[in-house]
Amino acid sequence: MRKAGACWALGCMSGTSLDGVDAAMVETDGETITAFGETAYRPFSEAETATIRAALGRWPGDPGVAQASEVVETAHAALLAGFTGADLIGFHGQTLAHDPANGRTHQAGDGDVLAAVLGTPVVWDFRSSDVRLGGQGAPLAPFFHFACAKWVGSTVPLVFLNLGGVGNLTWVDPSRPAPDSPGACLAFDTGPANAPVNDLVRARLGLDHDEGGRLAAEGVPDRAILDRFLAQGYFLKVPPKSLDRNDFHWLLDAVADLSDEDAAATLTAAAASAVARGAEHFPSDPDRILVTGGGRHNRTLMRMLASQFAVPVLPVEEVGLDGDMLEAQAFAYLAVRVARGLPTSCPTTTGVAAAVGGGRISQPQAAA
Repeated sequence: MRKAGACWALGCMSGTSLDGVDAAMVETDGETITAFGETAYRPFSEAETATIRAALGRWPGDPGVAQASEVVETAHAALLAGFTGADLIGFHGQTLAHDPANGRTHQAGDGDVLAAVLGTPVVWDFRSSDVRLGGQGAPLAPFFHFACAKWVGSTVPLVFLNLGGVGNLTWVDPSRPAPDSPGACLAFDTGPANAPVNDLVRARLGLDHDEGGRLAAEGVPDRAILDRFLAQGYFLKVPPKSLDRNDFHWLLDAVADLSDEDAAATLTAAAASAVARGAEHFPSDPDRILVTGGGRHNRTLMRMLASQFAVPVLPVEEVGLDGDMLEAQAFAYLAVRVARGLPTSCPTTTGVAAAVGGGRISQPQAAA
């Protein structure tokens, strides 16, 4: 990789929705985005998803973890091999367990393996350093969101809301000089987003997700369950803060006696209500909320969100960004920051004591 100036990085992400691997090219010097490049997606097969799902909540050495790691590595290698021109790769891996309160986080997949197979330097293990230094280790996209706000020409505060399995957001003030400048970013996990609904329709109907929010649109949210949900201690915590995918798994038990429609409506309303509660922490009102991740395709969820805010709630495509690939693009951007010794998180994004550059780099020669 060139020592200075912009380079092409290939980022990849397999998130908490467990649907597959996203990959995207970004040209950047680790501060400014100069171009977005090719993107691709590889879905997990049913067998691959089952293997990963069986390892959720487990740590290195636990039963099923080695098998899940092999699935993750194989799927990523197959997808990334189709790209050319990358100076380095940003590999997030698949989060199996996240427990920052006890100083640990676990993303399955070995960067050494990918570096050897692909013949390109791989930046990986982005979260561990932050967690070891007292941070939440998540979310990690905020510095990239800051660069995106600059890219779209914004000069006033706005919010990037990612609705994956877990929801997270970044409040950004792009008038600040850098993402770790005072007042530039505030980030945190909002609460469960797609994961509970996905788990519900998979268990009851054999579906991957509630397509377009159609099932939820036919139901009525259960107010008592929502009140219990919003009374949880997590929503009283001051950010930064983060969640594991299954931290609110009790919601599925809570809706067990509801119809399919009412259960889906309740879980979807929980996701929207969690975001609204998170807005209480914004330093100032944003001029818009830009939504990324699979949740932006859920029309019922987007309608519920719009009803909670006085500012526009829009898919990121409205400003020329790719909502399916933003997380993968983030890890391309962060890989360059790691390679150039720039921080990837700071106190207002993860709660870490000081700005820190996470990640380690595997070279093809060393990995071979």
